[in-house]
Amino acid sequence: MNVASTIRKIMGSGRPDGDILASLLSLTDPSDEERLFKAACEVKRERLGPVAHLRGLVEFSNVCARNCLYCGIRRDHAIRRYAMSAEEILSCARFALENRYGSLVLQSGERDDPEFVEFVDDIVREIKRQGDGALGITLSCGEQSEETYRRWFESGAHRYLLRIETSDPELYARLHPADQGFERRVQCLRSLRAAGYQVGTGVMIGLPRQTAEHLANDILFFSQMDIDMIGMGPYVLHDETPLAAEAVNTPGERRRRLSLALRMIALARIVMPDLNIAASTALQALDTGGRELGLLAGANVVMPNITPREYRGDYLLYEGKPCVGEDADMCRGCLERRINSIGEKVGWDEWGDSRHFFKRKDISS
Repeated sequence: MNVASTIRKIMGSGRPDGDILASLLSLTDPSDEERLFKAACEVKRERLGPVAHLRGLVEFSNVCARNCLYCGIRRDHAIRRYAMSAEEILSCARFALENRYGSLVLQSGERDDPEFVEFVDDIVREIKRQGDGALGITLSCGEQSEETYRRWFESGAHRYLLRIETSDPELYARLHPADQGFERRVQCLRSLRAAGYQVGTGVMIGLPRQTAEHLANDILFFSQMDIDMIGMGPYVLHDETPLAAEAVNTPGERRRRLSLALRMIALARIVMPDLNIAASTALQALDTGGRELGLLAGANVVMPNITPREYRGDYLLYEGKPCVGEDADMCRGCLERRINSIGEKVGWDEWGDSRHFFKRKDISS
C-alpha cells in the first residue's frame, strides 16, 4: 500500500471506504505507520493549530448502577465507594480556574436517580456562578433521560461525553449484561444532540474478538453520527473483571493495542479534521509518553486529573492507571513541560470548543 496516496484519497473523498480504513489500521511497516501519524498531526496543526486544550478532570463519584464487564468500578465489584461533597468538587473547580485550565470535566459512575440528577444540576449551576461563567463544563455521567440532559444543559454544561465503546451491536453485547442495550446508548447520543450539547463519544481499542473491520466501522459511525468530539483509548485490563479472562495481556499485546489506538486517533483526525480528539490517560497507562504520542498522532485535548489524591485510587476503571499517587499541583507543571517538549503549546484560559460543532450549527441554521 502507498500510504501517502491512500491518505490523500481519504482526505479528498469526504467519506472513506471502510476497507481502506481497515487496511491502514492493519499496517505492519513502522515507517508506514509513522507516515500516517505525521500526516494526521499536520492536518491537526493546519486546521486547529499546535495547541493542546486542557480539561481538568474531576472523578467525583465511583458509585455506579451499571455492570459493564470490563470496568473496575462496575456495580458488582467490591471496592470502597465514594461520592465527593459539593464543596470538594467546587474546590477542584476553583483550582482549574485559578490555574487557567479554562475547562472542566465532571465524570462519575452511572446513576440516574433523582438525588443524583439534582446534585449534578446544583453543582453545574454553582460552578458557573462562582467562576462568573469562565469555566467550560463537560459532563460524563452516563445514560440519562433527554429531560435530564436538557436540564443540565440549561444549568450550564455544554459538552457531554458518552462513550459507545464499540459501534458493533454484537461486540457491544459481549461487553455488557443483557439489560444494558446498544440501542439505548445510541439513542442517548441522539438525545444529547437534541438537547444542544457538543456531543462526544468513543471506543475501546484492542478488545478481545475486535477486528480492524470493527474499528474501521467505529470511525464511520463517528462520521455518520456527526460527532463533535472523541475520547477513545486502548483497552487496558482490570484483572478483577469478567472480560479480563478473555484477554491476552503480554507486553507484545500491550504494544499492539497502543499502536492500534494511535492509528485510530490518526485516522479519526484525517477523516474528521475539525473534531476535538483527546489523548487519553489510557495511552499513558501503556507508555509513559503515551499522551504525547497521542498529540503527535492528531489529538488536541488532554485531561489532567485534578481529583483529590485520597479518591484517585478508588476510581480505577483499569489497572496501572497513571498519576494515582500525585496531586493536581504536581500534574500541572509536568504536563506543560511534556506538551512543550513536542513542539506544542497549552491553550491556557480557553474552552477549546469543537470547531466541528460550530460548523455544523452554521450549516443547520
